[in-house]
Amino acid sequence: MAFSPLIDQLVDALRCLPGVGPKSAQRMAFHLLERNREGGEHLSQALAQAMQHVGRCKSCRTLTEEPVCSICSDNKRDHALMCIVETPADVLAFEQSGSYRGLYFVLMGHLSPIDGIGPAEIGVSDLLDKVKEGEVKEVILATNPTVEGEATAYYITEQVKSLGVKVSRIAHGVPLGGELEYVDVGTLAHAISGRQAVD
Repeated sequence: MAFSPLIDQLVDALRCLPGVGPKSAQRMAFHLLERNREGGEHLSQALAQAMQHVGRCKSCRTLTEEPVCSICSDNKRDHALMCIVETPADVLAFEQSGSYRGLYFVLMGHLSPIDGIGPAEIGVSDLLDKVKEGEVKEVILATNPTVEGEATAYYITEQVKSLGVKVSRIAHGVPLGGELEYVDVGTLAHAISGRQAVD
C-alpha cells in the first residue's frame, strides 16, 4: 500500500541516514507526524541551517561554520603535532578524550582502489603541502585499524617520511577494562605485534 506522496517522500528522505532501512524510516516518519510535529519542525530547521552553513575548515578539513575551525585557530594548541584521521567524528572522539592538544588533518575517508578512492580523493596532496610549510614536526596516524585504514596509514607514512618529518601510529590492542577471552583474534594479534618493553 502506498501512502500519500508527502509521506512517501519523508520516508524516502529518512532512508539516506546510515543504518536506516525502509521500516525504520517509516517508524521515524510516523513518529514525527503522529507524536512530535514540533520535533520534526525543529529537525527540519536545524538540518536546513546545517546544510546551508556548515562546510570544511580550510586548514584541517573538518566540519565547521567558520572558514577556519576553532581548533586550528587556537594558538594554545601544539602546532608541531598533526593527527591524521579519517572523519570529523574521529576529531570529536579525540577532543572528547581531552588527551590530545595538537592539530588535525581530516582525510574524509581512506584509500580504496576498488571504490575509485585514491590519494587525490582523500587530500594527500593538501596534507603534504601543510607538512611542507615546516611547522609540523610529527604526524600521528590515527586511521582505523581496517585493511583500508592500514593501507592508508602506510601510504601516508611513506610520503611524509620522505619529507623528513617524524611519523607515529596510535596504539591498537586490548581496550582498557577489557577481558582477553572476549577480545577478537585480530585485536589480540595487533596487541602482541605492537607490544612495548616495560621499563
